[in-house]
Amino acid sequence: MIPPIVIKVGTGVLTRENGTLKGSSLVKLVTAVSALHGSGQPCILVSSGAVGAGVSALGLTSYPEEVEGRQAAAAVGQARLIGKYDTLFQDFDLHAAQLLLTGSDLEGNKERVLATLARLLTHGSIVPIINENDSVAVDEVRVGDNDMLSARVAKLVGANKLILFTTVDGLLDGEGTLIPEVPEVGAVLHLARDDSGKFSIGGMASKLQAVALATQNGIEVMIANGRNPEQLSQLVSGSGMGTRFLAQSQ
Repeated sequence: MIPPIVIKVGTGVLTRENGTLKGSSLVKLVTAVSALHGSGQPCILVSSGAVGAGVSALGLTSYPEEVEGRQAAAAVGQARLIGKYDTLFQDFDLHAAQLLLTGSDLEGNKERVLATLARLLTHGSIVPIINENDSVAVDEVRVGDNDMLSARVAKLVGANKLILFTTVDGLLDGEGTLIPEVPEVGAVLHLARDDSGKFSIGGMASKLQAVALATQNGIEVMIANGRNPEQLSQLVSGSGMGTRFLAQSQ
């Protein structure tokens, strides 16, 4: 089987400033993923957005600080998120499959996770959608954020490419210019700012940590603007606008 492409999309891409799901972004993302799938390339989607979507449903104005509030928002928002995905993918004769994981699932239970993903991918018309199981996960079993989750999933399934969709075009240098290619991530760690939106967790710093894990395991990573997912096939083929981090030799 062709190695799957892992595509991670951040909360800022999928939600508005008030935390509600942004329908137009979801439509564009699903259209792009469906086109890539239709070309014969298996895809795994790691999607944030559940907590943000739940925040608005609970009538909150920002990310809850207490654990119970975050978990309640995740429980409500995940149902909304996966429902939207499944409805949109059905327009392309595809189906969404939901996998909610914790850190322990990717350690002691990783063989079972891999077997489930392999079965879903061989079906031919299913797109696995993965998120951290935020409604029950505690610090001891958390992966950390979906950037790191996507890198660990990419390593687990033997992917050779990981796309990180965020709200910027890629990694910028000290003068604000896009860096098109990075041979070794350690050389650019000083450029990361640990900023994130009010409904999200990870900023560029967390992304570069995920990039380091992936590239060290032979996986090429692309950070690109998720508001323009139409370029997904270009990113996969080696072009498109973003920052490409080269895989390190094994």
